[in-house]
Amino acid sequence: MKKLALLILALFTVGFVQSQTKKSKNMKKKILFVVTSHDKKGDTGEETGYYLGEVSHPWEVLHKAGYEIDFVSPKGRTPPVDGFDLKDPINKEFWGSQDKAKIDQSLQPSQVNPNDYSTIFYAGGHGAMWDFADNTELSKIASKIYENGGIVAAVCHGPAGLVNIKLNNGKYLVDGKKINAFTNEEEAEVKLTNVVPFLLEDKLKERGAKFEKSGLWQNHVVTDQRVITGQNPQSAKSVGEAILKELNK
Repeated sequence: MKKLALLILALFTVGFVQSQTKKSKNMKKKILFVVTSHDKKGDTGEETGYYLGEVSHPWEVLHKAGYEIDFVSPKGRTPPVDGFDLKDPINKEFWGSQDKAKIDQSLQPSQVNPNDYSTIFYAGGHGAMWDFADNTELSKIASKIYENGGIVAAVCHGPAGLVNIKLNNGKYLVDGKKINAFTNEEEAEVKLTNVVPFLLEDKLKERGAKFEKSGLWQNHVVTDQRVITGQNPQSAKSVGEAILKELNK
């Protein structure tokens, strides 16, 4: 009887360990959204911030798929918002969600553990052009997530956060990869070519990116080696869908 009891206990222990291991493997790592803290378009006096639809539309895709999302900004706390349109039902859904409180208390980069995340996603909004590229803390977080086998994604002006990310081999993340972002033509269309600190398309090309683009305001998303980029606000939902597809591989 004692041997039988020990055998049952051993089988139970093995089954429990296997179950916990399987559960651990199936647990979804969180996704980190990066939003700008910058609120002015150069010297124009015009306000800016993160573009609401470029947060809400990818959020809706990933939230419904069961992923927990955290928010970080260069300065933390409540980031400025642009493109505030609650006639968009997805914007309205996000604005009324529990994650609205999380974005209003966004993390500072120093509070982020890259090992907790499967994906880092840089949302756009013109503010990103002033405080994404030179933020070394965010670049290190993104590099670590990518080197861990994770995904780096961005949309519109969000790829400003990608231009200075370097990998352990010393190369820029975007070097040799198909990338897109807000184009020179779109920047000219909104009359901010001489306002932004650099042209995103040109800078990405300088870093070795194989820049792809479509016409003005066309949905364009490209995935290359776990780097996902979208051209403009019209591409935001498709970036979320591309992230989900990559996560499901």
